[in-house]
Amino acid sequence: MIRLYKSTALPLAGLSGFETPLSEEETAIQHTVHRFAREVLRPVGRQLDGMTPEDVIAPGSPFWTAMVESAKLGLDPQLIAQFPPEVAVRIESLIGEELGWGDPGLAIAIGVATAPLMMAQSVGNQELIDLCTGKIGCWMNTQPDRGSDAAILYREELSAGGKQPVGNISAKVGADEIVINGQSSAWISNGSVAQVALAYMAADYGDGFYGSGDNAAFTNGIGLIIPLDLPGISRGKPLDKIGQRALPQGEIYFDNVRVPKRFAVALQDEYLGNLTSMWSYAGTHMCQVFVGAARAAFELALAYCHERKQGGALLIDHQMTQLRLGDMLRRLEMARAIARRSLAYARMSPQSHPFVTAQAKVSVTEEAMKITHEAMQLFGGNATTREFPIEKMFRDVRSALIEDGENYILTSRLGVLAGRLYRNGWTQE
Repeated sequence: MIRLYKSTALPLAGLSGFETPLSEEETAIQHTVHRFAREVLRPVGRQLDGMTPEDVIAPGSPFWTAMVESAKLGLDPQLIAQFPPEVAVRIESLIGEELGWGDPGLAIAIGVATAPLMMAQSVGNQELIDLCTGKIGCWMNTQPDRGSDAAILYREELSAGGKQPVGNISAKVGADEIVINGQSSAWISNGSVAQVALAYMAADYGDGFYGSGDNAAFTNGIGLIIPLDLPGISRGKPLDKIGQRALPQGEIYFDNVRVPKRFAVALQDEYLGNLTSMWSYAGTHMCQVFVGAARAAFELALAYCHERKQGGALLIDHQMTQLRLGDMLRRLEMARAIARRSLAYARMSPQSHPFVTAQAKVSVTEEAMKITHEAMQLFGGNATTREFPIEKMFRDVRSALIEDGENYILTSRLGVLAGRLYRNGWTQE
């Protein structure tokens, strides 16, 4: 049936655009996180953006205020998971978007902080749950010589005759303990401040780093949770970046670090499945965060067009401006739809996959970049000054096209996945 309206009233639009009606609980959560993003994340993010990386992580830095205040929100993923799946997905989307609207760098820091705890909860290891509770975590997977290579899952992703590199950090697995040597890359989010790490690396179980037969091109691996106050652990200098300066990133070094074997969350045959589960879960957060960042850029441009005059009229009164704003809003709605669909698939599909999550990250960040770029154009010369926040947003969003997997590499992996699905019967009718 056609729903008949009696007027041409404006459509219902909320914080997250053309949203179907939210429940009272959803509305309360959204507005609580939005207020936190407006009153804490946005001003703190701007303040941290002008500080040196060393000052960002120093005691008394506003960074710690944001992390402490975020913990007070009580947004435990386990509590959210108690809602029906469709509701939980929407709540998670609303939260991620509002955090990204506030500050994408801080949003990522907050999101990754709970990664070790969530893994400990997922494997049901109470000792690890206690170890991670109340601590800032990081996800340590990338290395200087093993960036995109760290998440290769299929032979098609390697050059002919090539092998997955062992990388710069590896583990020797004994009967009761694991000995770790090497270094992570400098791009570990929260690496400069984390107290505990969820780490993945190549592992030698006694017969070398490589498998045999069909797996001879791939390294054996291990996933484990590492307290970062163990003897032999040190940190590198925090990165000085163009964007997301509120997100502390830096190397973690290991010199004969001994970790109890019971701290492992994935050994040998469980390794790749555990890694793909983590990647599939974590990648969805990037999508929601940069929908929020794109929305922030659009809102700034929309407000500016109602203030700035050109040719004797407000920018908003020019037809070309209306076209440009309309295109930005269209892209924003599309990015949000992709982000939500990807999140729903990752959380609800019986068999999710990180390459599916990755393609959504590419689409969302590419659209966010187009929206933010157009917002800068509308600001004109003012966009190039630090007086206006749009230039910071441009730097923050630009980083996302490389962060969590460079977009061309991730897109190529979607092509690998399409080929494998086809050979398995997909689209063949």
